[in-house]
Amino acid sequence: MLHSHLTTLNAVSLVLATFNEHGLPSEDLLAGSGIGLADLRHADTRITTFQEMQVCANAVALRRDIGLELGQRMHVSAYGMLGYALLTSATFGDALRLALRYPALLGTLFELSLEEDGECLWLTAGDYRENPALAQFNIEFCLMSLKVICDDLLGHPLPLLGARFDYAAPDYQVRYTEQFGCPVQFEAHTNAFAFERRWLNQPLPLADTITHRAMAERCRKQNTEFTGRQAWLGRVRQLLAAQLHAAPGLDGLAGQMNCSPRTLRRHLHALGCSYQELLDELRFERAKHWLGDGELPIWRIAEQLGFSETASFRHAFMRWSGVAPSQFRP
Repeated sequence: MLHSHLTTLNAVSLVLATFNEHGLPSEDLLAGSGIGLADLRHADTRITTFQEMQVCANAVALRRDIGLELGQRMHVSAYGMLGYALLTSATFGDALRLALRYPALLGTLFELSLEEDGECLWLTAGDYRENPALAQFNIEFCLMSLKVICDDLLGHPLPLLGARFDYAAPDYQVRYTEQFGCPVQFEAHTNAFAFERRWLNQPLPLADTITHRAMAERCRKQNTEFTGRQAWLGRVRQLLAAQLHAAPGLDGLAGQMNCSPRTLRRHLHALGCSYQELLDELRFERAKHWLGDGELPIWRIAEQLGFSETASFRHAFMRWSGVAPSQFRP
């Protein structure tokens, strides 16, 4: 089942800025994501992780090792109110516990946890349920950005005892040792890095009780709103995903959501998407799954996705991926 939720434009903006420095236009990186240049001018724009991952897939196609570089550029100040709440926490431990309390605001694709191991703690990223082809990129980006957040909070690098990754060492593995600054193990059972427990009690240089209380309260309210929107969008996606063979249309979906078509359209617009974009996203994910399995003929996949003609499906898949369905098959 497709696991997608709302997120901010932070990571997308970072990808674009990184490649723009080397002269690559933003349009190339936004291809197939449904994100327009106009969307980038609004700081409160919300996108789905599907859209974010399409931009990241475009980036990885250009540079396989881009995850580490992007993670190094994701400073705590990029997280808005949450970033300021973390910076003004009393101790390093308080800040970490606050970050783990609001994964939606952190924008992570992982379940983050602190796991005890004697006198050290492992900050672990697990339960990844997005595109398997982008798992290594997302792990690199997640753990590297978390290391940068820790360094920013303390005002100096957090000394790490070790880092673990659950995949084979890439040909650029030396960069892991350089950037994490510790022994690195590949083909491990988790994705995590470790540090001494004593750092949890370290006072933060920018601690401020009054500012922290105000920012923490705003984070709580934003998280309530954000997760409520995610739950609503999740229900819309669930209904639509069950009817891809005979999509209900905007009016039919609105009836199933017990609201008017105008209300549904307005809510989707506020979330940065439309009925057609959601339908295309779900069709694309299901098509990739079936094409990868190799069991169903292309005409049958087209039929199951609600296309009246195979040619229409081929045209749509070309628009989504840039290649024909037959070329996508293993």
